[in-house]
Amino acid sequence: MSDISFFSLAIIACALFLGGLVKGATGAGTPVVAVPVIAAFMDIRLAVVIMVIPNLVTNVWQQWQYRAWRLPDNFAVRFAVAGGLGAFAGSVLLTSLDADILSILLVAAVFAYIGIRIGRPDFRLPFARASQIVLPMGIVGGMLQGMAGISAPAAVSFLNAMRLERAQFISTVSTFFVAMSVVQIIALSYFGLMTPTTIGMSLAALPPLFVSMPLGAWAARKMSAKAFDRALLILLAVLSIRLLYTSVEGFLNS
Repeated sequence: MSDISFFSLAIIACALFLGGLVKGATGAGTPVVAVPVIAAFMDIRLAVVIMVIPNLVTNVWQQWQYRAWRLPDNFAVRFAVAGGLGAFAGSVLLTSLDADILSILLVAAVFAYIGIRIGRPDFRLPFARASQIVLPMGIVGGMLQGMAGISAPAAVSFLNAMRLERAQFISTVSTFFVAMSVVQIIALSYFGLMTPTTIGMSLAALPPLFVSMPLGAWAARKMSAKAFDRALLILLAVLSIRLLYTSVEGFLNS
């Protein structure tokens, strides 16, 4: 940590602030903004560890803020539990499957979905149908988290297809991400990566998020439903491009 200049820390703080704006507005996206910037100055594994506690805390915060907008039939709980199981399975499979190839396939699926949404802007996944497939979709998202370290493209695509209101979307996706964070903390602790030093660094990442998330939420409340839906599609595209870049890079270097 002492080798990092004040300028580098300022850049990281700005990335966290921007990630908080995106998180406050859409309910997702902090890691895709912050982790690449942190990884430019530190080891990528350390960057992932640093974001674990902020991910847990910010999602618990949003889960509580939007608790009144929970979907019926314990939809979010089923989605989250399935995601947790999938994350555990993905962590086990990580040693035997090529996560980069799987991630590239996910990116292809997400861009196909974006293409459908652009070609058929009226496309909508009915709640009854979504409720029938919530468990397998949660498992898929969780497995991708365990194998590739990112579940947002799968989770956000699924929930965006339901055309949920912003509050319902954030309530559901934050519950899902809480389950992912808990499983990740357990796994990182088991492998000895959650140390007093890394926990301290992780806690130090919280203040910029606490400042910017309310600003992002305030800005999003000024959005129309159409603008919010468009913002989610843009977020999906950015997430997928980032995942494609890291996956292709990992595949070529393997």
